Amino acid sequence: MPTANYRSLLRTPGAAAFFLPASLGRVGIAMTSLSIVWLVHGHTDNFTSAGLVTGAFAVADAVLAPQLARLVDRFGQTRVLPPSLFAHAGAMAVLVILVAADASPALLALGGALAGACVPQLSAMSAARWAALLRADRAGELPTAFALESISNAVSYLVGPTMVSALAAAGHPVFGTVLATSLSVVGGLVLAAQHRSAPPPAVRVTARDAREDRSLLRRDVFLLMGMNLALGVFFGAMQVSVTAFVVERGVPGAAGPVFALSSCSGLLAGWLYGLRRWSVVASTQLLATTGVLMCGTLLLVSVDSPWQLAAVVVLTGATIPPLLVLFSSLTESAVHQSVLTQAFSWLGSAGAAGTAAAAAASGWASDSLGSRGGFAVAAVATAAMTLQSVMGLRLLRAPEDRPGQAESTTR
Repeated sequence: MPTANYRSLLRTPGAAAFFLPASLGRVGIAMTSLSIVWLVHGHTDNFTSAGLVTGAFAVADAVLAPQLARLVDRFGQTRVLPPSLFAHAGAMAVLVILVAADASPALLALGGALAGACVPQLSAMSAARWAALLRADRAGELPTAFALESISNAVSYLVGPTMVSALAAAGHPVFGTVLATSLSVVGGLVLAAQHRSAPPPAVRVTARDAREDRSLLRRDVFLLMGMNLALGVFFGAMQVSVTAFVVERGVPGAAGPVFALSSCSGLLAGWLYGLRRWSVVASTQLLATTGVLMCGTLLLVSVDSPWQLAAVVVLTGATIPPLLVLFSSLTESAVHQSVLTQAFSWLGSAGAAGTAAAAAASGWASDSLGSRGGFAVAAVATAAMTLQSVMGLRLLRAPEDRPGQAESTTR
């Protein structure tokens, strides 16, 4: 089977026109949460308030993102995205005004929640466009497209937070917030203007079989959400535990390079993974990848030096993009195209919930047992992912193996 090529994928009519603005908007979204931290802390000199506002932002985003995605699937991206972008921009402006006015922590948290409630779901929308563009006669290239999405997300979360931190260090935290919002809105508006590549809105149906076909209340969807929840726990635990580890060893400055090394490893692995058409079925790939991640995380419990830590995070970081691609591919296979944006958003919300829960759990474990306690939380999460991937060998199958599913994904 021929090797997939990112360049030829982007040369598909309409592909670059939606992928590039979505990528620009994702940089803004990647900046937003950290920009709120710097904004609130820069004015209040209080990390407690900053954490409260950022937490309210994250919770509102996780809870309401699938509801916004449901509207997108029902009425179409081009109708729902512009008003949500303007609502997000208005909410961010309100938050800046509240901070400048020395509002109470409760009002600041409310402002953060309003901003999080209407975050544009550009990643889910871009992935849904790839599915609509390629599903009919180029379905074999969907993993490559999802790998491209994964690379774009990784780059966004490398570039965005760096830009925000640089602006904040220069004494301009408000500029970071304004830039984050501007990139999100501009990228989103250009994406919304690409009418030809937008998936068509869902058509109302009344037949019982069609309702069941479009339902997200499925065991395979719940399994994928559970795996994303566990992956979120891994992310949250690693953020706390790596920081605790380098502080224990007296080298707090090593945290940045370690995280950067993990991200670069993931970027390379994601790029290489997407270049190849894999003959091994996705569920088997999932089991192998989660197994490698679990083994790497178990090694973290025994590392004794920053060098050993860096070597292990190269291994664990390399597994993340393939996992994200497999989650996207299996989700696209599992659900009807009319609810695909919702499905992608639910996976993101599950991951966000896991990250939030793990931050508290691994923080307590690190305080009580040292950094190894935090790494143990990550190890438990990856073990749960591996167990779920074993269940997925039977439950997660390709579209052609599902009675009636191949037809439903091409309607």
